[in-house]
Amino acid sequence: MANNTPSGLKRWLVLTAIGLEMGVVIYLFVQLGKWLDTTYGAVDSKTYLIICTLAGVAISLFLVLKQTNRLNRD
Repeated sequence: MANNTPSGLKRWLVLTAIGLEMGVVIYLFVQLGKWLDTTYGAVDSKTYLIICTLAGVAISLFLVLKQTNRLNRD
């Protein structure tokens, strides 16, 4: 059963927000990579897209770890 206490609800909301934040960060970095490729890349180059996607995943994982550590302390 779900825990209906305020702390249980808070944890559920924080975990939902973490997933949404992760998706938004990765999406924005992918869009940045696409823009950089069209602006500065060669015709068929996807170098910036790959670099920005990996950077977005790394940053989002860092943020997830930081937030879950904070959530475990509360």
